[in-house]
Amino acid sequence: MRLPLLVCLLLLALNGQVTAAAPNIVHVLIDDMGCSDLGCYGNGEVKTPQIDRLASEGLRFANFYTNSPICSPSRTAWTTGQYPARLRILSFLSNRADNEKRGMPQWLNPDVWTIADGLKAAGYATGHFGKWHMGGQRDVGEAPLITEYGFDRSLTNFEGLGDRVLPLLNAFDGTEPRRHALGSDNLGRGNIRWLDRDRVTGAFVEGALAFIDHSQAQKKPFFINLWPDDVHSPFFPSEAKSDLKMKRRRYLAVAEDMDRQFGALFDRIRNDETLHQNTIIIVTSDNGPEPGAGSAEPYRGSKGQLWEGGIREPLIVWAPGLMNRSAIGTQNRSSWLTSVDVARSLLTIGGASLPEKGTLDGEDLSATLLGRESQSRKSAALWVRPPDRPGPKDAPLPDLAIREGHWKLLTMQDGSGLELYDLNADATEQKNVVAANPDVAARLKNRAIGWFDEVFAGSFPKRPE
Repeated sequence: MRLPLLVCLLLLALNGQVTAAAPNIVHVLIDDMGCSDLGCYGNGEVKTPQIDRLASEGLRFANFYTNSPICSPSRTAWTTGQYPARLRILSFLSNRADNEKRGMPQWLNPDVWTIADGLKAAGYATGHFGKWHMGGQRDVGEAPLITEYGFDRSLTNFEGLGDRVLPLLNAFDGTEPRRHALGSDNLGRGNIRWLDRDRVTGAFVEGALAFIDHSQAQKKPFFINLWPDDVHSPFFPSEAKSDLKMKRRRYLAVAEDMDRQFGALFDRIRNDETLHQNTIIIVTSDNGPEPGAGSAEPYRGSKGQLWEGGIREPLIVWAPGLMNRSAIGTQNRSSWLTSVDVARSLLTIGGASLPEKGTLDGEDLSATLLGRESQSRKSAALWVRPPDRPGPKDAPLPDLAIREGHWKLLTMQDGSGLELYDLNADATEQKNVVAANPDVAARLKNRAIGWFDEVFAGSFPKRPE
């Protein structure tokens, strides 16, 4: 009588429905990469074979959104599972005076529950390797260490505290490389290692590889953030490509260097049968591209803006032993989801409990991530423009955006300047259909402004005069 049951369990395991242990999780968050800057997303200018192979063995998403068009708030959403506006992190954290001027804290509140906290409580070893940018940059030297946010180990760059790798800007032209630390080398609180800019990602990968060994020795599943500061400017590619002059070409060269350095981590997981069958790797980017460097074509907008090009990003999920086999090598074009949804879903995948207090803004779409369903976020998603990126006075940028189903509305804080788009018919946001859909526009405007007023209670910095 037991044989049919064993056969059923075997078949379920082969389809990724059963796993004997909590799966390992690796989150790769690229910096300032456009949604059209990977070969697997149709870019013919760049060679990214490591990420492309991962995509061919996994599942790509065509309608994934980061929760902010700029770095620190985007990273806050990934870290906490909350809209960053709830935590007053609205733009990139800078020096003390600039943070105060923009009405922001100096660092992410360490009392806020994090995804790492949840997974650590579920038995995971937790490590962060790469850019942090949620406190501990410029002249802010007393910020909490990364290990105070639920991580067992960390290695970061000049926008975080603890052990860090700082870049040397080497033009490979015979001149002395320049140190680029923006004051981090004066803050202490961790060991500092200087490396040529094009090798920094490799140091983070080395840290992640050592942490995998450490986790296996402890017989624990691992949760790893691999958050390189590539492909953020300044663009200093490896020596073989150092003679490139055009900004776009240097950016793509940095992307290729980054991709090559990822290979050691991807191969380590792929070539270990246990890790191969029980690890999920997620690859995406924190926000849209820097103008003139990355590309968000065919979408409108870029970094710092709420049009699609500023917030729509690639999302690749690799989990051969966990996902529906029929989804492998395909692209999900129907589901739309955001960073906080993926963060929330990782808690389900890792068997972690939700926080007893506080708010998680994400929805559990774990079955969609693993290719077992094709569901979308059910509730509306909302975005706030960084207050220090208002745009030109004669063409100000929208302050708020909301997506509900196939509708997306952009508006100013006072309800003026409405832009309404049907993303099913017009994903490039070329045809404003407010006039043809006044009821939809009014409803979404009221929803966005109501949420804005509730979250900020009048304390949000207003548009500069």
